Parts: sequence; C-alpha cells; structure tokens
Amino acid sequence: MTFSDEDIYEAVKHHLPTVNEYVNSHGGDIKLLGTKDGTVYIELTGTCHGCSMSLMTTKMVVQKKLRELIHPELVVVNVDGTPENALPDEFYTQEEAEETQTINKKEGLMDKVKKLF
Repeated sequence: MTFSDEDIYEAVKHHLPTVNEYVNSHGGDIKLLGTKDGTVYIELTGTCHGCSMSLMTTKMVVQKKLRELIHPELVVVNVDGTPENALPDEFYTQEEAEETQTINKKEGLMDKVKKLF
C-alpha cells in the first residue's frame, strides 16, 4: 500500500459518515482511533459496543465499504478490549497531526522573531 498512515486516516475520516449510516441505524456509532500500516483502528460505540455481531459489522460492513471507497487491501480492526484487537504501541491519530501543527506554528513564530534581529 503506497499511502501514508496520515493519508489513510484522512480518507477514512472523510468517508466515515457514509460508512457510519448502517451502524447508526442500529443505534451505534464508529469512533476512528487511528491508523498504522494499512490498518484502520476503530471502536464501535453505542448499542454496537459489545454486540455479538460487532465482528461481522466490522468486517462485512465497515471494512467492505472502506475497501470500496479507499483501497482494496485496507484492514479494519474494532478495538474491543481483547488482546488480538488491541491498538499497537505506535499509530497515527488526529492528535499527532494537531501536535505537528502546533510545533510548526511555534517554529514559524520563532522564524519571524529571528528575522527581526
């Protein structure tokens, strides 16, 4: 897969409302947690959290639709508290992007100050 974790995260975030329609119809919601190496980590919330059909919903609805919309090799994992469905130690998330933007803003300000002197 040639997309960065950030690219995949942004694409999933963009398409999440479309994918979320089915889950919403059952009283649930999808929370995007992060991405790493072509894997999207989500959490099913609401009535879908802990539901016996959550694995089926993750693979046959969420993953299938995201593969159609983004990339056919995309993998979706519902982080449900089990060891096999846990978040990796390091992954891309929106907070990472916000931290980078904050750092860049600070660097930009310092550059302006340096130019004054």
